[in-house]
Amino acid sequence: MTTLAIETFKNADLAHGWRPGNNAGGATLFKALGHPLAAPLGHKLMDELASAGPVAVFDPTNAVGNFHAYYDLTRLDVVGTYVQRVEDLGGKVMDKPVQPLSALASSGAKAVLVLLFDAEKTIAPFLHLFPKGARIVSLDAMRIPDDMLTNPKNYLDPMNFATNFALMREQAGANGKDGLHTRVQSANYWGLHGAANAELWLCLFGEDGSELASWREVMPAAGAPFRIDSADIRAKFKLKDFTGSLFIHAIKIKGHDVVKYALDMYGEDGMALTCSHDANAWPADFYAGMPAGEADEEVTLFIQNSHPMPIPPRTIGLNIMGAQDISWFSEAIAPFATRAISVNALLPQAKWPDQIEIVAGRYFVRPRYEVKRAKGNRRIAHANVERTDLKPNPEIAKLAEHMGKGYIMPLPVLPRAEFASVMLPTPMATEQHELPIRADLIDADGTLVASKFMGRLQRRDSVEINVEDWISEASLSLPSGHGHVEFLYDFRDGGDGDGWLHALGRFEQKASGHRAETIFGAHIYNTAIIYKDEPQSYTNKPPGLTTRLFLRLGTDGLDTICHLIYPASTAWHPKSTTALILHDKNGQPVAEKKIEIACGGSHFWRLSEMFSDAERAKMGGAGYVIVRDTTCRLFGFHGMTNGDKNFCLDHMFGF
Repeated sequence: MTTLAIETFKNADLAHGWRPGNNAGGATLFKALGHPLAAPLGHKLMDELASAGPVAVFDPTNAVGNFHAYYDLTRLDVVGTYVQRVEDLGGKVMDKPVQPLSALASSGAKAVLVLLFDAEKTIAPFLHLFPKGARIVSLDAMRIPDDMLTNPKNYLDPMNFATNFALMREQAGANGKDGLHTRVQSANYWGLHGAANAELWLCLFGEDGSELASWREVMPAAGAPFRIDSADIRAKFKLKDFTGSLFIHAIKIKGHDVVKYALDMYGEDGMALTCSHDANAWPADFYAGMPAGEADEEVTLFIQNSHPMPIPPRTIGLNIMGAQDISWFSEAIAPFATRAISVNALLPQAKWPDQIEIVAGRYFVRPRYEVKRAKGNRRIAHANVERTDLKPNPEIAKLAEHMGKGYIMPLPVLPRAEFASVMLPTPMATEQHELPIRADLIDADGTLVASKFMGRLQRRDSVEINVEDWISEASLSLPSGHGHVEFLYDFRDGGDGDGWLHALGRFEQKASGHRAETIFGAHIYNTAIIYKDEPQSYTNKPPGLTTRLFLRLGTDGLDTICHLIYPASTAWHPKSTTALILHDKNGQPVAEKKIEIACGGSHFWRLSEMFSDAERAKMGGAGYVIVRDTTCRLFGFHGMTNGDKNFCLDHMFGF
């Protein structure tokens, strides 16, 4: 396996410091080095150094691996790498021993490459230790414009690199029928934290990695929604059909360094409707949770190269979870290019409910996959990051004393009259060799209907729970007509857990046969006792005991559906105090409804039934709902319905 030697995410607990947005936080350096505007400057810098003679590398922060991965220091006549920290001595860079800064003066270098941004203030006190007459250059030669930075005084401030990628597909219709389009939707949540002049810098890359367009968009008022639609991009820049990556950089922001969005694909004469979550901005070694298709389904994996360098051949691979044989993709993928890979062709033996592990090597963000059924309908979903840093944790089996249920992975059971719900537990860590779990079926009113002990599932096992079959075979009743399933650790027969329990939900509209699927991981919910970083909070230190979820709304005759779940690891408030706040196109509240959800229960609702025609008209053609609760943490799923033609569903996000 070839892995890009960059640090993308700091798998650290909160002992290393919490920060807004992504808690322990992702790395920033690789974003700064690989930014589409920085990469040409980096290559220019390397071209200049290649003709400068012997070059010494000064690396006071251990950045050499990240830089070398992108810009290949073997192009230079490197005489040595010099460091400031004693603990960094003892290793080798390009087969040469790493040396202390005190030896730099005698290196004979004609140029010194300082692997620092904001270098001047750091190196000023010891410039006398540099070779006399040597040219000194730093990573500051690769800076993007200062007017794109939130904090120009600290270049690697995470707020300066709130970036993400979105998969964009735009196909013109044929024979008078609508084509296939993509829409990114979110809101200016940075304005809610005080950002007065937030903008987006956007760059669209085509399938081959070439830049199709780049532009800036001023964010609307604080809290106001925005959309980026492939059809609008096509018209604005007079483009042809495209499948590619939209690079999104939020600039001049405050409060949140993650770009969150809902991704919708729609069109095909009203028949295509599918959605996905944001891409997660930190490329990972592995992804998992992508299921194989059934006999009548074609599965396509979209790889978006997230770096300004090619992905080498036989670097990306697929294997059935738990199997040792990897099927490698034999072609290179150009910088920032997008490639659609046929999973059926690469893994012809894989069939539902097999699960597929994606060998990624840190070359791309969380990928999307599409499943197209023989009857023509399609669904798109995302795989999830498979952790490489987790080990089985014996403490988890002892959590019940203080944490009750402990980790809960909830998935909705949609209204049974309209939908069929299927669940599939999914391994999501490379050292996760078993899952000792049970499934609890819970009515919307919080009543436990049934429990199913699934045993100590082995990594290779793929055991689905078909809720309709479960109810029928056990002669069960779900009085509310809908509810949810909770996957929980169950150590009655022993086994190990690591806290990274995931499950996939697949849902089918009975009238059309159209499907949607979503995947997420377990958390500890609604308890004041803290274990590591749980109950997780995205706006403060744990515990997270409140809710603020964003619900994007359907347009053009599409209704919006929402399934809210009130999971509780320990007994909490008997009822939630939940506000559904309808906002208009300017981000202003125009209507509000109160609902109560039983502790341990759920609530399914539709926009068309919750808010009247008059209330929805106040939105002014665009808007969203904020699900707000200051008494408990809810987990939610949002989607859209197109009558009995199709629908979409994925988990919600907050800000």
